[in-house]
Amino acid sequence: MTTPPTAPPPPPDDAVTGWDHELAAFGPDAAAPPMPAPEPPTGPLAGARAALERLSTWVPIRSLGRRHRRRIIEHLLALEPEDRYLRFGYPASDEQIRKYALSIDFARDEVLGIFNRRLYLIALAHVAYGQPVPGEPQRTMAEFGVSVLAQSRSRGLGRRLFDAAGLHARNRGIDTLFIHALSENRPMLRIAAAAGATVERDGGESAAWLRLPKDTISSRVEQALERHLGELDFQFKRQAQVISGFVDGVAEVKAHFDSSGRAAKQ
Repeated sequence: MTTPPTAPPPPPDDAVTGWDHELAAFGPDAAAPPMPAPEPPTGPLAGARAALERLSTWVPIRSLGRRHRRRIIEHLLALEPEDRYLRFGYPASDEQIRKYALSIDFARDEVLGIFNRRLYLIALAHVAYGQPVPGEPQRTMAEFGVSVLAQSRSRGLGRRLFDAAGLHARNRGIDTLFIHALSENRPMLRIAAAAGATVERDGGESAAWLRLPKDTISSRVEQALERHLGELDFQFKRQAQVISGFVDGVAEVKAHFDSSGRAAKQ
């Protein structure tokens, strides 16, 4: 009489784990419960992530000085009449614009600009520092004004300049960024509201107040990096413009000699 066959021993635990490893190559198990979504980073990690997101869609912003005053005047004079009205709150004439540009105190205030590849100043922000907050003399604020040429709209340049102004202001110890605008200047008020500013409307005029966080090592490094990259971008564009002008000059001379040679043969 033969003995009945015994059941095979169960596979070791490491064998099951090995199968899971092999099946992992085919993707997640549809029957398995969904994995919990990772929690968003907080603290310093959140700041670093926000900085990386801004750099991924980076726009070169350059700090301007006295030597750029002519470019500032040309930019403001190129604004359409309606844009002048929204920027200054009144239909500014050419002479009034020149007086305003000549009155900018670069030792106290800050002017930020965005250039296109032809080195035309297409967007401009003026940040006026050192003004006390009404009713709170212990606090200081910076007033923000911005203009963008019509052909460069809908690219978020005004918002980028607003963010840069807030970064520079907080690194100077300013705790409030202030905007005074006409109530019909909806794009400017939308930028302020999207940044978390408190908007107060009083008839045809509006005011927006944005409380700024304290400066940190991260904010100072971010400003230094953006300043350095903006300067590099400007120098690259200027060198490209010089090379382009040289190539155009050589082509013009060559065309002149070619036409002279054909004329001599005829």
